[in-house]
Amino acid sequence: MKKNRQQAILQLIEQEDVSTQEELMRALNAQGFTVTQATVSRDIKALKLVKVPLAQGKYKYAPAKSDSSETSDKFNAILKNSCRSVDYAGNIVAVKCYSGMANAACAAVDALIEERIVGTIAGDDTFFVLCRDEASAQSFSTLLKTYMSEE
Repeated sequence: MKKNRQQAILQLIEQEDVSTQEELMRALNAQGFTVTQATVSRDIKALKLVKVPLAQGKYKYAPAKSDSSETSDKFNAILKNSCRSVDYAGNIVAVKCYSGMANAACAAVDALIEERIVGTIAGDDTFFVLCRDEASAQSFSTLLKTYMSEE
């Protein structure tokens, strides 16, 4: 069932511009899959889907590219063009972004295979990264600042 559902997700995002988990959930339910938002969220993470820009400032889900240098370049570009500041408190990293950009930047972070990260959550202009401990938050914060400042 899971494999069929994830295959259906890949087909949906290839055929349509799906920009939210809710849209994806509705489309899957219409195809006969009974899913919740949590299931869709887990599938997005398992499939390593990222949001890519469309015209008029909109975004859609797409599979992450497997080429690590291309992924790194895109990750760097998203952070450099979306994020304004990074700070941490305890084991949480807070990233301030330009209005409307936090979701895309957060999706780029989610696409990383990063042992320091437990999970993320995004708003309109801020996203938070829950790290395993304070040392992880500090080092991840430093890494994000490096990506943001690269020329």
